[in-house]
Order: sequence, then structure tokens, then C-alpha cells
Amino acid sequence: MSSLRLFLLALVVLLLPVAGGAIGFRLGTDWSASSSAGDGAQGGDFGLLREIYDTLRANYVDPDKIDPELLRSGAIDGLLQALGDPHTIYIDPQSYSLGVDVISGTFEGIGARVEQDPITRAIVIVTPFRGSPAERAGIQPGDVILAVNGERTEGWTLTQAVQRIRGPRGSQVTLTLQRRDGTVREVTLTRDTVVVPTVVTQPVTDDSGATLQELAYVELQQFTEQTPSDLARILREVKQSGARGLILDLRRNPGGSLEATIRVADLFLDSGTILTEVERGGRQRQVRAQPGGDATDLPMVVLVGPGSASGAEVLAAALKENQRAVLIGEKTFGKGTVNQIHELSNGGALFVTVGRWLTPNGELIEGVGIEPDVPVPGMTEQLAQGHDPALPLAVQHLRQALALAR
Repeated sequence: MSSLRLFLLALVVLLLPVAGGAIGFRLGTDWSASSSAGDGAQGGDFGLLREIYDTLRANYVDPDKIDPELLRSGAIDGLLQALGDPHTIYIDPQSYSLGVDVISGTFEGIGARVEQDPITRAIVIVTPFRGSPAERAGIQPGDVILAVNGERTEGWTLTQAVQRIRGPRGSQVTLTLQRRDGTVREVTLTRDTVVVPTVVTQPVTDDSGATLQELAYVELQQFTEQTPSDLARILREVKQSGARGLILDLRRNPGGSLEATIRVADLFLDSGTILTEVERGGRQRQVRAQPGGDATDLPMVVLVGPGSASGAEVLAAALKENQRAVLIGEKTFGKGTVNQIHELSNGGALFVTVGRWLTPNGELIEGVGIEPDVPVPGMTEQLAQGHDPALPLAVQHLRQALALAR
């Protein structure tokens, strides 16, 4: 189970496109068995699909076009697209098996995560990994992939996009991208080995380049089973070093394990609600913080942006609405669903939305996102150009807070 969870957390643009969502999952449900004609009394006669297929096979003018696998795949895609939920998707066996190499924490590709817009069906970048070919090429959260190697993505499923973008180290792929301002550009990337990151630290400096010993910077790039323990160790080191304030960067964090997200929140919160999960039928489950965290009294600022999704949004909202931290940056992505993963008899998988998250104040995350306390307009574009306008604001805020606390 733990290896599969790690694999699912790393399903990126080069692997499986829905990765990055904070995912809870169960295994073993066979979708094909549950979609038999016998289900007709409970909402639809799926035997009608077989009837249509048999009629086409016997009568269609171009029999060569009756490809059973292609038609079945199209029927599945149509069934799921009718839900209007980009997070409930079918992953074919080939794409699902691509995740095996991620269990080691590395993979080969461009190093970015994607979602599919539920209305336009466009393939959209969620976030590039730090140091990845995608980041080096200036790819930004919110970029729409219009074409891959000159082939238009219109009408593609996420799986089709992934299969065309992913490839071995050293090979190249050309993406046609549309920015949020409507500008279109073409970029050719050389695929590489990408390390799946979790916790990254670096010194905090002032305008002169001098290190600010009283402040610490930690970037969480996703939530895996290892993240809470790694972060707890780093936080202990931060406090031992004499640092009195923390900058927590979630701007490149597309989510991951819900369990890990909750454990990370517990490091900073002694009490209060972390999230509320709205389950099937409207049932609500509230998750509250457990006392005893390593950094519950450490002043902190959280950096957020459109690359902050799912679990990152859960954490940001919990810290903001419990008055534990100030959020600086841009509005987050807006992915707030709980997904279960059902492995199917053919080797594929079905990702099913089984719940939605609410912030501690009862606000919906899905399709809305989390607004920062201190907006930094144009931050994402400036980051792509090598300039970080939010970090100096975080430093300024923390230094002022520490000065007032003396």
C-alpha cells in the first residue's frame, strides 16, 4: 500500500495526469463488473452499450473502423466526461503501469503536473518541479498545452496527453503553450531524469545578500508519507539554529497524501480544525489538530500561488483560518476533492471523486482556491523570469512581527 501511495503521489504529466491531488484511495473494485446490464434497475441499462456495439459491428458502413478497444475507451471517456468532474477519470493499463518507475522517487520526463479543465477540456499545467526541464523552459502554472509536437490537443483525454508528452531521458518534445494573457509560444524540451522532491531548504538573505540567521526558509514540494517526519526533523534543526521565524513555501506544491497533509498541519497547530470532508450523501467529517507539534509557536509566513493545489490548499487554509500564519502571493489552484483509486481487472484504474474538502471556516476549495492575505500581482510571471517578488515581502513581514514581539 505504501509503495502504491508514493507512486500515486508522483503521477505527473509524464506519468498519470491527476497526480498532485491529495488522494485517499481503496483498491480492488472491478469497474467492469459493476457496469453490467444487471445494474439497469439502479439508474440505467448499461446493456444498451453492448446492443449499440453489436449493431455497429453488424451494420456500420466502414467495418474497418469498428475497433473494439477504441470504442470501449471512447465509451468510458464519454461516461466519465458526462460527470463534469476532471478528477474522476479512467487510466488505461499502459498509462497506469508507467508509474512503476516512480516508486524509487525518480522518473524520466519533463517534470510538470497537469489537470484537465472541466469545462473547456483543455490540458493545463498545474506546476513544474523545481529544477526540472519544464521549469528551466519557463513553463508556468496555468499554461494551456495547445499542441504536442505539432499535434493539437483538442479532443484529447488526459491519458492521451500524458502518453505523448512523456518519454525517455535525452529525447525531445515540443509543446505549444498559451499563457493566461493569451500569448502563445512554442518550446522544445529535452526530457531528463527528474527527482521527486519533498522538502527543500535554503538560507534567507537580505537585499545585500547577507544571511538572515533569525529566519528559515522551507519549501514543501509535495506531501508523501516521508514528508511529515522529514519536515519535523528540519523544524527541530531550525529551532536549534536560533531561527525565530519561518517562511513556508507552497507555491510549487500540487498536493499528495491527505494523511501526510494532516500530519504536517499538526506540526504547526496545537488546536482547531484542519479541514472538513464532505462525503457521499452530504455526511461531514471534521479533522481537528492534535497537540504536541514541533513548531506550534514559531512565527511564520506561507507563500502560495496557482501552483499550490489540493493538499497545499488544505494546509494553507488551515494555517490562515486558524490565525496561525499570513498567506502571501497569488490565489491557489482550486483543487479540493478526495479521490479513491480502484484498480480494474484489465490492469487499468478508475480515479473516483468521493468527497470534497471545506476549509476550517466552511469554505469550498474546489474551483475556488484560497486567496492570500497579501496579494502579489504578477508573481508567477516574475518567478518564471528569475525574480521572486513575494520572498522579500515575507522577510519584511516576519522581521516586523519579530520586532513587535520583543
